[in-house]
Amino acid sequence: MLLDSGRGYDLIGDVHGCGRSLERLLEQMGYSRHGGVWRHPRRMVLFLGDIIDRGPRIREALHLVHDMVEAGQALCIMGNHEYNALGWYTEAPANSERRHVREHTPRHERLLQQTFRQFEEHPADWHDFLDWFQQLPLFIDAGRFRLVHACWDGELIGQLRQRFADGRIDRAFVTASAVPGSFANRVFERLLRGTDLRLPQGLTLTSEEGFTRAYFRTKFWEDDPQTYGDVVFQPDALPESVASLPLSPTDKGRLLQYGVDEPMLFVGHYWRRGRPTPIRPNLACLDYSAVMYGKLVAYRLDEETQIDPNKFVWVEVERPEAPQ
Repeated sequence: MLLDSGRGYDLIGDVHGCGRSLERLLEQMGYSRHGGVWRHPRRMVLFLGDIIDRGPRIREALHLVHDMVEAGQALCIMGNHEYNALGWYTEAPANSERRHVREHTPRHERLLQQTFRQFEEHPADWHDFLDWFQQLPLFIDAGRFRLVHACWDGELIGQLRQRFADGRIDRAFVTASAVPGSFANRVFERLLRGTDLRLPQGLTLTSEEGFTRAYFRTKFWEDDPQTYGDVVFQPDALPESVASLPLSPTDKGRLLQYGVDEPMLFVGHYWRRGRPTPIRPNLACLDYSAVMYGKLVAYRLDEETQIDPNKFVWVEVERPEAPQ
């Protein structure tokens, strides 16, 4: 996807309905509202997806982001929560064991319930946004830098580009993702949710949100990991007794490696905490748990080819912003 080389870019992580904090962050970076759209004379925003769910101002945040994109002041890629919303309303193929791409389970409904609630009185609005989600690219490759919500899998993206050169998929591709193990399913799972491993010895973990999982999120850039602790990448730490266990050759074979010599890559998705900083000189996560009273984070990208630790900016999300 070609971007304007004469502009600077402000990359913003997962918003999750924190509309007020998003306005504060834009204002802090020198954007102002003209004609109902937030603008900057020399810069534009690149959003990393997950604009919806969880927060108290989802509808406001969506209108802000959508209006910026329509006015040429921003681009936005798809996050797993936008995909979840599409999948909730998309019927699965007739030969599938599912009725919908995103099954109507209590867990899936819980993830979307804040969005559903805030659009109850605005059904036409919600319908329009679902159409817009369908148009969002799954990645941006600007040559010198790349954006994807969770994980850059070069092989999968290369195959995807043969069908959808700019990363914008069609409704049939969403429908096809209902089939576990299909190409469409693997694309969404990998690019929007990342890599994971099954916990050893039949163990499960319960997250802070109350979800019990048999898998944990993993790094996709470690060159020579030896233990489970070397590859875990999520807010919930593994028990020390698990973290110290050696990875099997099979587990190692399931891990990706994003090389240190590849272009700068920016992701969201992973609920980081603390002071925003690069993971490596060519890799940064911009999701710092905004909706959990964390930080809404941006990276101010100019002409550099390595990520500068001094170019992260953020606002602390105040308690009135987060869910009541």
